[in-house]
Amino acid sequence: MNIRYSVNQRDFKRYTTDEVRDEFLIQNLYVADTVVAVYSHVDRMVVFGIMPVSEAVPLDKGIECMKSFGTDYILERRELGLFNLGGAGTVEVDGQTFDVGFQDCVYISKGSRNVVFKSKAGDKPAKFYCISAPAHKVLKTTFLSMADAKKVPMGDDKSANKRVINQFIHPDVLETCQLCMGLTQLEPGNVWNTMPAHTHERRSEIYTYFNVPEDQAVFHMMGEGQETRHILVHNEDAVISPSWSIHAGCGTTAYTFIWAMGGENQVFPDMDHIAIKDLR
Repeated sequence: MNIRYSVNQRDFKRYTTDEVRDEFLIQNLYVADTVVAVYSHVDRMVVFGIMPVSEAVPLDKGIECMKSFGTDYILERRELGLFNLGGAGTVEVDGQTFDVGFQDCVYISKGSRNVVFKSKAGDKPAKFYCISAPAHKVLKTTFLSMADAKKVPMGDDKSANKRVINQFIHPDVLETCQLCMGLTQLEPGNVWNTMPAHTHERRSEIYTYFNVPEDQAVFHMMGEGQETRHILVHNEDAVISPSWSIHAGCGTTAYTFIWAMGGENQVFPDMDHIAIKDLR
């Protein structure tokens, strides 16, 4: 499991492009029959990428739980949310099986011991993008389709940011301990997300971009509002965003991204907006 330590905004100002990418960019999450894991000390969120091809893959495959988490199993003191970014698959949670299609979501409660991932067809494998955060109580493991998500239309064609924010793991949809996740779809011809930008001191965030054509890219903006940097991301790349950093993007074409938040506050208006004219 790869570990990323916290970075403060003062040191960040001096980072080179390679250093920014090494600290915040997550690539190559989907390897056949493997659990790829990145542990971020920013709110202790963990990113998992799981692509079953020829076998069922348990969440803890290749991970020494006591060494990595200090627990007997990964979700002993954690909750987890996932989206499927690939072909049809299943997720089994302590004997309960969920069919998970493209862009479907599953929330898995703290205390879930046996979590196993499968693909329906090895030539069209599922790609399970998972985020885990510390949790303090047991809740209900829940399957969520796009129809279950709360839809929040945003933006307009004039500003090239017309999009729909689909809130899946969200206080208005189901109860969680701290984890929030959703999927934002940009309309064709629109390229900007989360602009005007903001920060939220009491939450960190992780974005993952997908539905990005192979020959296209997204410029992910991060840093303090007056000290911005960018990371070039491609299909299925993820970016860690600390509380002091903006998190916005502009693509060379329309795309989709998943946002995941962890921290002490799930109140969405709890953020500090930065006017476009004040960005540097």
